[in-house]
Amino acid sequence: MRKYSYIIIDNDAESVLKTRIVAEGFSELTFIASATNYQQGLNLVLEHRPYFIFLEIDPQDSASNLSLAFIGELYRFLSVIPKIIITTVTKELAFDAIQYGVFDYILKPLTHVDLVKTLLKLEKVLFESKEQKTSVSESSVAILEENVSEVKITPFIEEKEQIEAKEEAPVIIQEVQIQQIPEKPLILCIKSYGDYRYMNAADICYFQADNNSTDIYLNSGEMVTAFKTLKHFESILVHPFIRIHNSYIINQNYISRIHNGNSVCYIKNSTKKIPFSKTYKANVDLIIANFSAGNYIEI
Repeated sequence: MRKYSYIIIDNDAESVLKTRIVAEGFSELTFIASATNYQQGLNLVLEHRPYFIFLEIDPQDSASNLSLAFIGELYRFLSVIPKIIITTVTKELAFDAIQYGVFDYILKPLTHVDLVKTLLKLEKVLFESKEQKTSVSESSVAILEENVSEVKITPFIEEKEQIEAKEEAPVIIQEVQIQQIPEKPLILCIKSYGDYRYMNAADICYFQADNNSTDIYLNSGEMVTAFKTLKHFESILVHPFIRIHNSYIINQNYISRIHNGNSVCYIKNSTKKIPFSKTYKANVDLIIANFSAGNYIEI
């Protein structure tokens, strides 16, 4: 029987325990570890490469920093993403979760039947994948046999003459150019009563919360208001956008300076200073680590 390792990432210790108790009822599931916040969870996944991740994306404690953005972060480091099983108390984020390609979406509390369905779903996916590979393999063999049956056997002398003729003929090497399709930039569309406002995500410096709406600041100095909460943007945006404060999400490509003493980030070509809080200090440390991991010299 194949074994599937898993990690639980949830800021609620009771939920972690309940999920683990249910999972232990399945001999094919092997527990590795659990984490209560974004950074701990990321470190565990990168170190152990589990098959499954049970992930909470709408925690009661925002300090854990858990959201769908965690999945986006995995794509920065891993070529093969673990199968994500969302475990949360509401259906509200189900559609957004689908956009991130999660394997399953389960409402808390997790039950034995929920995991039965998930493992049956996995079994079906693996079976269909195997069938597809077998079908492709059989088709290849059939084509090969068909081609072989069409080969004509020529006399040895004729074959020798053909070989000598080929050796005398000039060899023409045709250069094949592979056209690379450039990746399209992410476009953010802000809709309001039939008004569609488009902007390149790369032009956005930062997002600032304003009650139930969010102000979007562009590198041109322009500000656009969207009638969505900052938490909504946090759930759909991935690198280089990262939350550093209850009121701010920043595009780290526009950071020119980070002052830990004053707990502020400076924006390029601007006098604007964006504060960061202790709650999101781990994210600021991640930004610093990202800078140092590139083409970087520290003096």
